[in-house]
Amino acid sequence: PTSPEARATSSRAMASAVGAFASAAHQCAIRPRSSAKAFCSVVKLGTFCRTVVWPCLPPLLMYQYIRGVDEDKYTTELLYYKSKSKDVKAFHDSSRIGASGHWRGPQGLETIRS
Repeated sequence: PTSPEARATSSRAMASAVGAFASAAHQCAIRPRSSAKAFCSVVKLGTFCRTVVWPCLPPLLMYQYIRGVDEDKYTTELLYYKSKSKDVKAFHDSSRIGASGHWRGPQGLETIRS
């Protein structure tokens, strides 16, 4: 059990620390605008990001998504092959919409229902 004065002092210390952190973060954001050269470098960095980095992101993200889907499909095919089963629809039912055709989807739904 701490006294109300101790809690108030602790709260003030916490507020002071948060204020100091916010002030430091604000200074880091404002510092590049302090001179014309620094402002110019910020503009150059923004232009570089807009013309080089940003256009590269969508294809890179799409590539990663395709790799993930391909790996998942390969794993399903490998599982089907190793099981020596003749029932393809037990592993991936293409007549079902979206991920519900995947062999784990219906199993997970049955687990949730029971």
